[in-house]
Amino acid sequence: MLNLPWVIMDRVNPFAPCFYGVTTWEKAKRLLVGAILTPGKRVVSETLRVMGLSESKQFAQYHHVLNRAVWSPLDLAGVLLKLLLSAFGEREQALVFGIDTTIERRWGRKIAARGIYRDPVRSSDSHFVKTSGLRWISLMLLTRISWAQRIWALPVMTVLSPSERYYQQRGRSPKSNLQRSRQMLALLRRWLPQRELVLVGDSAYAALDFLSQMQGMKIAVVCRLRMDAALYEPAPPYSRRGRPRKKGKRLPTLAQILTDPDTVWTSISLTWYDGQQRVMDIASGCAVWYHTAKPSVPIRWVLIRDPQREYAPVAVLCSDPLQTPAYILACFVQRWQLEVTFEEARRHLGLETQRQWSDKAIARTTPLLLGLFSWVTLVADALYSLNPTSSPRQAAWYTKPLPTFSDALALVRQHLWFAFPTFRISKDEPDMLKIPKPLFDALLSTLCYAA
Repeated sequence: MLNLPWVIMDRVNPFAPCFYGVTTWEKAKRLLVGAILTPGKRVVSETLRVMGLSESKQFAQYHHVLNRAVWSPLDLAGVLLKLLLSAFGEREQALVFGIDTTIERRWGRKIAARGIYRDPVRSSDSHFVKTSGLRWISLMLLTRISWAQRIWALPVMTVLSPSERYYQQRGRSPKSNLQRSRQMLALLRRWLPQRELVLVGDSAYAALDFLSQMQGMKIAVVCRLRMDAALYEPAPPYSRRGRPRKKGKRLPTLAQILTDPDTVWTSISLTWYDGQQRVMDIASGCAVWYHTAKPSVPIRWVLIRDPQREYAPVAVLCSDPLQTPAYILACFVQRWQLEVTFEEARRHLGLETQRQWSDKAIARTTPLLLGLFSWVTLVADALYSLNPTSSPRQAAWYTKPLPTFSDALALVRQHLWFAFPTFRISKDEPDMLKIPKPLFDALLSTLCYAA
């Protein structure tokens, strides 16, 4: 049994009921600690090496935790959400979640859910790049981290979204990204029945069916809006003759409003994608978005124009017309943090380096690695609260004012390495070698920051 520090155990023990059997739970804890301490590839063999189990004859049992054991990533997601809300959630404010898709680049004929997708990182408006991999939908909590003094996107729930070809080969009806997203949000609403929820997404979520379903769940959606969207005035009162009308008079498109000299613009200071304050011109209004054979959805639209013409005009919608333009834009800008989390997970948590072929192991490992991002943030938050004077690694040529995720991961690793003699599971009497403390500190610092 691992003898972990109490800061770690207090944030590990809540997940124990999700695993059936003490043996599976103990192996899962060893894989968790090994995944944090391992630099480079996040494969089971490397986690066993760093935990001192390279000579264990039961190494296959650790693979069974991912490809055979009875447990559900969704159960872990529910526990993780409770821990995140207890640490970062404020009951008086609405909870803001971001949702987005990402491609995990993977090759191999035995990976059943693998497909060919557009690579969003290497592609541009004029250049299309395809890649082989797995498509994931991740739901993240957008919250402010006090010691980082910025908004972070903390993954809560991640599900696999195979391509249409995957379903066709199995004679099943395909599920689109929006359908899977709706299922994830229905589960989120079940977990948080009384909380006010706001969902931030990209233009893929600007779909009338999806927006109507979210209004039924009382989830406000903030996303991009087409410049040529058909907007109408609200429907007039029912005259008790014929069918009730779904819309009123047609309104100008946002493209027309953008070029109309009579449009009233208001200057507002926004925290833009680069974290800097920028002055933008905005125009806003309420309308009904309608398309034939689709439900009509009341929205508030916000048009953003850069006075310095460095950024192209952007149109944003909110499915809750009562929200203010400033709040809508503040939520919309936070969406960029999802991309930051995906990149940090690739760089520091070994996303895309795992090598499982089992369908069950594939469906579990990536959600675990993304969830590890949130769990490490939880532990780092506790460590920073115990020692508020902790500062990120500095150098004469680089002054770092605030911690980033690499510093949070290094802090958790350092806490584990200092406690390593108390929970290592190799031979009882290891050989001891004295080394100078400056060399020890340099080695430990290098190992904690190794990606």
